[in-house]
Amino acid sequence: MQSVTFMVKAVWQRLRTSVGWCKTQLPQVSTSLRQRSNTSIRQSTKSGNDSTGRYVISRHNPFNQTQIAIVFTVLLLTAILGQRFYNQPALTVSTIAADTFIAPYNATLPDMITTEANRQAARSGSIIVLQVDQAKTKAILEEANGILSQGSTLRQQAGDIPYISTAQLSTRTQQHLRQTTPEEWTEIWSLTQISTLTSSVLQQGTNGALQGRLNNLETNQRIALDELLRLRDRTSPQSMAAVRSQVDANRQQLAATKPKLQSLTTRDGGQPLDTRLFDLSEPSWQAVQTTSRLVLNRMLTQGIHEGTPIALWQQAIETQLQGTLDLADSTILNRDELLAQETIAKEITAKIISSVLRPNLIEDQEQTRLRAEQVENEVQTVTVSIEQGDAIVEKGEAITQGDFVLLDHFNMTQRRINWLGFAGFGGLVSVGVGLLLWIDHWQAGGLRQRDHLLVLCLIVSVAVLMALRIPGLGLPAIGLLLGSFYGYILGAVTIVLLVILLPVGGSVAFLSLFSAACAALVGAWIAPRLRSREEFALLGGVVGLTQGVIHLVLTLMFNSVAASLWYTVIRDSALFGVYGIAWSIVALGVSPYLESVFDVVTPIRLAELSNPNRPLLKRLAADAPGTFQHTMFVANLAEAAARALGHNVELVRAGTLYHDIGKMHDPLGFIENQMGGPNKHDLIDDPWVSADIIKKHVTKGLVMARKHRLPKAIQAFIPEHQGAMLISYFYYQAQEIAKENPEMEIREEDFRYDGPIPQSPETGIVMLADSCEAALRSLNKEACAEEAYAMVNKILRARWKDKQLIDSCLTRKDMDIIANVFVQVWQQFNHKRIAYPKGALTAR
Repeated sequence: MQSVTFMVKAVWQRLRTSVGWCKTQLPQVSTSLRQRSNTSIRQSTKSGNDSTGRYVISRHNPFNQTQIAIVFTVLLLTAILGQRFYNQPALTVSTIAADTFIAPYNATLPDMITTEANRQAARSGSIIVLQVDQAKTKAILEEANGILSQGSTLRQQAGDIPYISTAQLSTRTQQHLRQTTPEEWTEIWSLTQISTLTSSVLQQGTNGALQGRLNNLETNQRIALDELLRLRDRTSPQSMAAVRSQVDANRQQLAATKPKLQSLTTRDGGQPLDTRLFDLSEPSWQAVQTTSRLVLNRMLTQGIHEGTPIALWQQAIETQLQGTLDLADSTILNRDELLAQETIAKEITAKIISSVLRPNLIEDQEQTRLRAEQVENEVQTVTVSIEQGDAIVEKGEAITQGDFVLLDHFNMTQRRINWLGFAGFGGLVSVGVGLLLWIDHWQAGGLRQRDHLLVLCLIVSVAVLMALRIPGLGLPAIGLLLGSFYGYILGAVTIVLLVILLPVGGSVAFLSLFSAACAALVGAWIAPRLRSREEFALLGGVVGLTQGVIHLVLTLMFNSVAASLWYTVIRDSALFGVYGIAWSIVALGVSPYLESVFDVVTPIRLAELSNPNRPLLKRLAADAPGTFQHTMFVANLAEAAARALGHNVELVRAGTLYHDIGKMHDPLGFIENQMGGPNKHDLIDDPWVSADIIKKHVTKGLVMARKHRLPKAIQAFIPEHQGAMLISYFYYQAQEIAKENPEMEIREEDFRYDGPIPQSPETGIVMLADSCEAALRSLNKEACAEEAYAMVNKILRARWKDKQLIDSCLTRKDMDIIANVFVQVWQQFNHKRIAYPKGALTAR
């Protein structure tokens, strides 16, 4: 859980740092980047060589050798990365043939590029397999049954047709009379009461106002009036009155039922039925119900897709109704009436079905996935064939992919080394190498030769992986390693240059390359902040997740992917994310070996070396406990000063912990280990021998450091923390002896350390902390901060005047900061305690 919290903090700190860059000026940017690249000891690498503060490549090599190394690097990278230029065809796809090419013999060859394109098209256009949603189907059928049931109820409430014997009035007339307006019904009935108006008069016409009233009647009204007049002439007035009563009663029932019909709606708010429902006879209504259920079942069984237009639904319903709706109504004797009933029945049936019909097909994801895989596997390998003597391509024609396969098989594509392409690519590589060298120079401190060699080896490994067509090309591992070893600036620039160079010099899939590069940049960005292998492993998971997500997003952006193939796309992106995790595991596994072989000091390695449970530190604590306590106090002083000056805190702490390990060769030769016992040097009584014992803690310390394979950056603290200082105590003791013996020669170099003087700010800070530690301890508890500052400042001035710090890059301004920090740390250790009364210490 602590590691996860640290990872989150690392990301947050990086974001804050990035925002800070945008708010500062360019010189401040440079300073910030130099201070935050707490990685492979650029400053301290000077200490492993005789230096006066220049870069390593300039110190050891003459200018011509540097040029040779750079030229060799450019040539090597051009040769390794420019793989496409070795056997490049002069004739390619879309090239215009300058001559007619004839096949020398029969051939049938596979065209893998076209085959892969066909498979990609098959994956993108795979058919979706659908299935009927039983729940939706059931809901639709239940809704239809409910509408039909309510329709039957409304018909019962409105009264049946015919409600009068058809011998008296036809069904058509009865339908018209009960649905006509009250005014029209009153007009028709009043005309039947005129005795002079008969059926023949109605047919032949008359004069006057009566004819005017007749002319106002519509066809259905004239038919109804004619039937009523005929009924009047052959029945009694009492029978006509009964007919009037029956018509009025049925009209009232219908009027009371119509509001209920209007309130009947579907789930979508539609009106499934209208007043024509009441015009149907009972047999016709039964036929409507049967047909509606039958057609609806058929269409739902076949399925309705979400994207089906409504017009197609209506057309399908009409097609299904043809020959399905059969009215066998014995109550209807008139053919015209039967046709009218059929028309109304079909329209009502169609309206009921269309009002409840909805899409009921859903995607069958499992079958769709299987179908997509089947379609992809069914794509046959495309082959191109040609007979001997046939023309592969005619002169002046563009070369197609199939033509190119044949031409390449017959060695007619004129493959050769593209020297011009190599030259151009070499220029691009030169720019990249120059940019890396400039960044190395700009960050101050410079890389060592072995660091340049390691970067070169990592880049070459990418080219090898490209030739082997390994997924991801190892870019996540490269980003993690370079970010951890040399900081995120160098790591990010190297990844960006590879992204530019790899597609130019070789054949690389864009999606894979860009996804891996993004993951590598994330790794290079966070890696310098890590302090343990566990955090490194967690970062590998972040890198893998980034690679998988970027691959998925780019796939969806640049490829047309059918919904049925999302499973395949997600699977492929997840697999690519696993590749990112795998490369992170590779980086985690090889990093300790690379750190050891190339002597790279990373924050993680420094944190591991600072663990007090390391064998050498445990031995120091056991064999020389006083020295160990001295080391811990010096480490606190130096670490605080390094943090205040913005230098490599991890390096300072680790170097300080090992700077005095040489004292284990003779612990009692150093006063901090004598624990109040006799002083060994008093017994020796020879300042030359004592000085040799003191000086040996440097040489013996270097032997121990090499034996335990400590990094050279850590080894540098052992001699440089003493520099070429004078062992003043025994030097002045020797001078006192020389006063008594004038013939004795005193050589100052016999009492000085062999050096070198500090070559980096980190070793210079430790020298000052080591010099001030004993002086600060010697102050009594009542001493004030001013006394401590005066003593510390005096020691620092002495080291400055002795020219021990001229190669350390520390300035006079830094001296003042260091002095104040040392005093603050001393005050924290020298804080006062409350004196307990004796009674409080007595056991009860």
